[in-house]
Amino acid sequence: MTQRIAILGNSSGGKSTLARRLAAETGLPRHEIDALLWRPGWVLAPAADYEAAHDEVLAQESWILDGLGRLESLDARLARATTVLLVDLPLWVHFWLAAERQTAWAAGTLEAPRPGGLDERPPTERLFETIWTVDREWMPEVRRMVDAAEAGGRDVRRLVALSQIESFRL
Repeated sequence: MTQRIAILGNSSGGKSTLARRLAAETGLPRHEIDALLWRPGWVLAPAADYEAAHDEVLAQESWILDGLGRLESLDARLARATTVLLVDLPLWVHFWLAAERQTAWAAGTLEAPRPGGLDERPPTERLFETIWTVDREWMPEVRRMVDAAEAGGRDVRRLVALSQIESFRL
């Protein structure tokens, strides 16, 4: 059965952990938006490179694609996905999980795989600014887009608590 699962939400919300578990349970290939979006040193990939890599993943028969990426790429992802998982946690949870990950990374205890497959830790101030901006400026539009996808027939699941993410099964 063809499955294309888009997992969306703010940074440090458990999307990649959920995607890895679902990939192990289903055998679906997993792709991480951060690996398409970021270059070493946490430098954004050129838009054309990101779009080409994103389109290549979307063209595949089945996939799990986790991450938010560039807002302008969401329409195509939502149109191709058979299931959309929106991780929509309170802002403080994203900050808490980001702080835990940054601390573990700095201490050398962060388990692999790391976001985007990058070895260097993202700058903490920039990470927290991004989490804030995504919550305030992007998430209202992401929710609207997900609502529209659901109205168009997509299977949409909203995960609003860590316990829901941990217990989620397809």
